[in-house]
Amino acid sequence: MAAATHAPTPPGSLKRIVAASLIGTTIEWYDFFLYGSAAALVFNKLFFPGSDPLVGTLLSFLTYAVGFAARPLGALVFGHYGDRLGRKKLLVLSLLLMGGATFAIGLLPTHATVGSAAPVLLTALRLVQGFALGGEWGGAVLLVSEHGDARRRGFWASWPQTGAPAGQLLATGVLSALTALLSDDAFLSWGWRIPFLLSGVLVMVGLWIRLSVDESPVFKMALAAAEQRKADASSAAEKMPLVAVLRYHWRDVLIAMGARMAENISYYVITAFILVYATTQVGLSKQTALNAVLIGSAVHFAVIPLWGALSDRIGRRPVYLVGAVGVGLWMFPFFALIDSGSFGSLLLAVTVGLVLHGAMYAPQAAFFSEMFATRMRYSGASIGAQFSSVAAGAPAPLIATALLADYDSSTPIALYVIAAALLTVVAVACARETRHRDLSEGADVSASEASSVRSDA
Repeated sequence: MAAATHAPTPPGSLKRIVAASLIGTTIEWYDFFLYGSAAALVFNKLFFPGSDPLVGTLLSFLTYAVGFAARPLGALVFGHYGDRLGRKKLLVLSLLLMGGATFAIGLLPTHATVGSAAPVLLTALRLVQGFALGGEWGGAVLLVSEHGDARRRGFWASWPQTGAPAGQLLATGVLSALTALLSDDAFLSWGWRIPFLLSGVLVMVGLWIRLSVDESPVFKMALAAAEQRKADASSAAEKMPLVAVLRYHWRDVLIAMGARMAENISYYVITAFILVYATTQVGLSKQTALNAVLIGSAVHFAVIPLWGALSDRIGRRPVYLVGAVGVGLWMFPFFALIDSGSFGSLLLAVTVGLVLHGAMYAPQAAFFSEMFATRMRYSGASIGAQFSSVAAGAPAPLIATALLADYDSSTPIALYVIAAALLTVVAVACARETRHRDLSEGADVSASEASSVRSDA
């Protein structure tokens, strides 16, 4: 059966869809990263007092990791309903959940007020954040990927990916401004709440924009085909998206999980753990560390679309491999530069690390979208991306902090990232090149047929 096709989305509409996805993902990542920065700087004092400073940081990062543990559940739930009901509806819900949880963190009483209930409440809200983010990423990148055409899909789909550095930039920028304007006592007393409460305003803006866009035309076509098959008494019942993914795309799920290892681990070492390492090991100020991440995130934001465009010209795999190999090779120079104790060296270490990370992160949206058939694409891309985060991004700051506490050296941390890079290189080397795939392939066929029309281009 020939694959159905759809008319290309007009450039003006596509830009509006890209903007809606970018603003939504920026807000979601702002909320998620804000917690990570606060975990490194204040939560260890406010919610885990009385511990050794490094132990308090470990406990704080443990609640940070809990958010990652909820992301696979979010991927399963949002993926299932996103493949059944549509991308747009689930994206609106994820934004509401994330924003509500972040706003509530800004209102939480601390350990000094309610005792052990404080970290319990903090952990519960972190779970909600993780659940929401587990469903956000897949929907946002699919909404853009499925509206665009194959020729420039890598470029357009990379824009929702810039929501991560944009969110990091916004979260770090707000924290940096507050730490510069407020005394340490004022920041610990009430100043840290401001960035969390700001999330409520950002969510309203994001919802207004996200509600204005149309559902993916590829999904609409696939849904119509599925309804037609239901009406045909001779057709087999359509499998649940999760079941179909595990049956027809299990290899792609494993590849996506492996591809995420170096990308995820390196990012959280460079942006979250670095705040601990630079301040406790090297003796730099919080402001200095935050400023380095702030500037590095701005460069990261700028290079992601460039890497995405390059993946349209030479392929997803070559660009991804450049990033994985580059991050692995950069780790020893990365820590050597930070150990020098100068702001310029710290800035160079972070910026180069994030530029290399961008070579993995930019093509990831199109790459993962192109691996799966339409009626299981939200589930497949989300499961591949989010299940790996439990083993990658979730424990990365925790493992790095523990290695630092045990060995008092950056060498084991560098080897940890290098091992992840090797795993990613193997996974991507085993993948098919996907850049020429038409995402409408499989939109008008059953799940079993969809697996046979995939392009190996």
